[in-house]
Amino acid sequence: MSDRAAFDRLTGNGNYFEDFAVGQRMRHARSATIDEVENNFISKQVMNTAQAHWNEEVMRGSPLGDGRLVFGLITGSMTVGLTSQDTAENAIAEVGLDKVRFRKPVHHGDTITAYTEVLAADPSPDRDDAGVVRFKHWGRNQHGDVVCELERLVLVKRRSHWGSGPAESGDDR
Repeated sequence: MSDRAAFDRLTGNGNYFEDFAVGQRMRHARSATIDEVENNFISKQVMNTAQAHWNEEVMRGSPLGDGRLVFGLITGSMTVGLTSQDTAENAIAEVGLDKVRFRKPVHHGDTITAYTEVLAADPSPDRDDAGVVRFKHWGRNQHGDVVCELERLVLVKRRSHWGSGPAESGDDR
């Protein structure tokens, strides 16, 4: 099997540029619980010294809820990560993130489930082997509350240029 065929077998066959239609909505299959490891490590690594992330005692009885708050960029990263199998397996590049909003506090032990809507799918102005897809992603906690929403631009391969033929049909010669 060629290196290219081996690589193609690792990615899905339903998430090339041609597969994304404006208005399409997805609930992504996996959810993830955010715990102390992610919050403590990343908050301290980037020196986010806000006491709400570091100090359990300060947060007792807080209007934002008991317990340390999860750093918003962790919530955003988790939301995007949960969408990636469906939206970015055939990505060439992440082009941008914008309109990032954190709607509700997230605490250790909250579970995030991600959702996506395709807002736009346009040919790339610079290359004929890809298109640019604008996604709206949002994450909901275990109570169904939207905790994060954002828009993301991704440069995605076109099947017409990147599809490998035999690997897609299961023939690994």
